[in-house]
Amino acid sequence: MHTLSAHKGRIALAAAAAALTISTVPVSAQETFKLGIVTFLSGPAAESFGVPARNGATFTIDELNKGSVPAPHNKVGFGGMKIEPIIIDENGGATKQVQELRNLYQRDNVDAVLGYISSGDCLAVSPIAEELKKLLVLMDCGTPRIFEEAKYNYVFRTASHATMDNVALIRYMKAKNIKMETFSAINQDYAWGQDSRADFVAAAGQIFPNAKLGTDLLPKFGAGQYGTEISALVGAGSDVVYSSLWGGDLQAFVLQSAPRGLPKRSQLVFSAADHVLPALGDKMPDGTIIGARGAYGLMSRKSVLNDWFFPGFEKAIGAYPVQAAYRINQSILGLKNAIEKAMEKNGGKKPTTDEIVAAMTGSQWESPGGLIKMTLGDGHQATQPIGISRTKYNPEKKRVDLVDIQYFNAECVNPPPGIKSLDWIKGGMQGAKCE
Repeated sequence: MHTLSAHKGRIALAAAAAALTISTVPVSAQETFKLGIVTFLSGPAAESFGVPARNGATFTIDELNKGSVPAPHNKVGFGGMKIEPIIIDENGGATKQVQELRNLYQRDNVDAVLGYISSGDCLAVSPIAEELKKLLVLMDCGTPRIFEEAKYNYVFRTASHATMDNVALIRYMKAKNIKMETFSAINQDYAWGQDSRADFVAAAGQIFPNAKLGTDLLPKFGAGQYGTEISALVGAGSDVVYSSLWGGDLQAFVLQSAPRGLPKRSQLVFSAADHVLPALGDKMPDGTIIGARGAYGLMSRKSVLNDWFFPGFEKAIGAYPVQAAYRINQSILGLKNAIEKAMEKNGGKKPTTDEIVAAMTGSQWESPGGLIKMTLGDGHQATQPIGISRTKYNPEKKRVDLVDIQYFNAECVNPPPGIKSLDWIKGGMQGAKCE
């Protein structure tokens, strides 16, 4: 009996010692970080935007889990935790996305959700994340309204909103002496299209004060057929035709407008068009002025991180990365930066949602598209640099090249903290710091 008791005691002591040893190992070495990712996998926005975003996510996560990303993002995974993605389709509308978001948090028990391309979806899901006190990182969507009309603690957007795109376009057109005595516009009839149109028209009013807005069209999202609209634009004969169409809608518009002679009649100006260039090829008219919503893709600048991302993605996916891939990459790197900052403070444990929120608010980090700063929306909304360029088809490479590129720093094309974008533009863009 005595021998048996002593044996049991030794087992108990050994077990206690083992438990003590295990408890001193950083939690990060034993845990994963479950990350919900939402992007268009079907529908008209999938081919040129949603799928490249997914590919950007899987490439970035694979590289992070291998510890293959250059400094300062070279730690494995998120602070040593392996990243476990759960990817769902954004197609289906805002009501469906609200339910899918709840499922990710409450059924799949993800630690955070990252994604969303549609401005309408972003506006719908943000209040839900706040209600549930769960971390939501918006990787795209353009409407400035998210943080200009509401305050959030648990919601972040790690890329600039659409004001940057439109102010940069107008500044580029002025710098390149583009004639714009008259202009027309075609934009989708929902938050992104409406807000983009408002910003472009307001910025034009400041820098081209004598320009007159003619035909002003707002077809529904996903319309696909633009015969009536193209007839109106050709008939207007404006110096410039501006559009924030994107995805399948933009591809359809370009393919349908070229045979009708619109690109020869008017200077085409697209705020977010780089992502349709691979699909359109030589069907994109030479000389079109385009933005990519950042210094992305063929407008990205040389850096250690971009020298890793651009060729690495191209080799892994078989196509060069466009804006959606860059935007989701910088979101993942921004989340990683916040998690690892939080872990530096808590002794290396897996951080709580509130610890990540505190670390992410007002943070900044390097990305393949340049320095990202969370300067707006009380530290929840990013600003970044942007490039604007013209298109020129390269028959040798069988792709559209981007030429005559001009870059604008974040402080030149984004509003300062505490002022709404449209108010800033209409007030003369006071405080803009342009190099």
